Amino acid sequence: MNIHVNYDDLIPNNVDLSNDPKLKRALEKWHPGYINWWKDMGPEGFQTADVYLRTAVSVDPKGWAKFGYVKMPEYRWGILLAPQVEDRTVPFGEHKGELAWQDVPGEYRAMLRRLIVIQGDTEPASVEQQRYLGKTAPSLYDMRNLFQVNVEEGRHLWAMVYLLQRYFGRDGREEAEGLLARRSGDADNPRMLGAFNEKTPDWLSFFMFTFFTDRDGKMQLESLAQSGFDPLSRTTRFMLTEEAHHMFVGESGIARTIERTCEVMKANGIDDPHDKERIRALGVIDLPTIQKKLNLHYSLSLDLFGSEVSTNAANAFNAGLKGRYQETKIEDDHMLRDVTYPVLELKDGKFVTVDEPALAALNGRLRDDYSADCQKGVTRWNKVIEKAGVNFELKLSHPAFHRYIGGFTNVYASPTGELMDKAAWEKRKGEWLPNTDDMDFIYHLMQPEYGIGKYANWISPPKVGIDNKPGDFEYVKLA
Repeated sequence: MNIHVNYDDLIPNNVDLSNDPKLKRALEKWHPGYINWWKDMGPEGFQTADVYLRTAVSVDPKGWAKFGYVKMPEYRWGILLAPQVEDRTVPFGEHKGELAWQDVPGEYRAMLRRLIVIQGDTEPASVEQQRYLGKTAPSLYDMRNLFQVNVEEGRHLWAMVYLLQRYFGRDGREEAEGLLARRSGDADNPRMLGAFNEKTPDWLSFFMFTFFTDRDGKMQLESLAQSGFDPLSRTTRFMLTEEAHHMFVGESGIARTIERTCEVMKANGIDDPHDKERIRALGVIDLPTIQKKLNLHYSLSLDLFGSEVSTNAANAFNAGLKGRYQETKIEDDHMLRDVTYPVLELKDGKFVTVDEPALAALNGRLRDDYSADCQKGVTRWNKVIEKAGVNFELKLSHPAFHRYIGGFTNVYASPTGELMDKAAWEKRKGEWLPNTDDMDFIYHLMQPEYGIGKYANWISPPKVGIDNKPGDFEYVKLA
């Protein structure tokens, strides 16, 4: 397999596509439908703009991308796999130690296809959710970051479609068509996972989405990167290289929003972060509202992990298809026989930790790893607040708060884990989740700032530019 990417073909790739005429024809047949989807559902109003984007030219981690202006419909999406590890073996499950599979094991065909389709469905969904955000971008820098995230989600769709078409024949081709047919939030043909049918109506939502929901994507990709099906492992390993930027966009975007709020509070002698009216009157987002948005996006993202105790997750692990987060770094037998994992559950009106079979509790473990990873970012945001001298702390909500999937479905708990009945929760939910007043205010702030080197009042400029560019660089040349 080539480290460098062949850009002579219609579909850039490092999988020697030119020597597989049947597959090449199938993908080239899918290509026009993809471009039509992008033009219909990609960034609204910016298809002819020149955007300063990075494009993968190699899968060598030391120098895998180049930067340059490109119109998004002309972006060179491609099929890129990380280098093959010689004599790699299945690292976990019942086939541990066997040579990793280069073709689909027949007995796991349906399970593997579903894993790939679910991952593939999230990629175009997020592009659809974010398609109008360019119209309210707080800067050209942020607009470019949005579009970079969008085109890479598009490339990740290509990554999954390649696997479907290469390894699953007619079934794979039908699934690939389905990935273009579903629409985020559509009443008749929605995306497969709930969080990917939510609206992303404003930039604070976008930053929260790229921090929390893309981080779920990172955890899922890390688990799939452990797969005994080697083409999936290699595909997701390179996807993780690109995914890191998406989470950076979210974490830094929220940090800059917090920084600007604290700066304006201090400049105007406001010590109370709960003095909502005075803070909002100055055109910045008060910290309690940022906490509400955090509560919303964190809880929605927790649902993406499914039920904490799951036979599907156990079956995928036993089959060697989907491992744990950073499976090869865990010091155990990677078989999970006769071992347990502590899972938080609600029993007799109290939250208790129950030792569940580790094999069945894989989703619960992955969710715990996710929460720990999220907490690192929240800690960094709190350092921004602390440095500014403002007395406020952002916190992750209790895992039972605002849940629709898993063991805490229909449990009514506050963000701190206080249990209550449905009526009390409904009465108080506006304290914990963005209400109409909050959303109206945020949306009111979302006025575009297209001046070169200029930023909307509610967000601070970044510390450094993209690709070492100066502060007044024209990241997007608007048509």
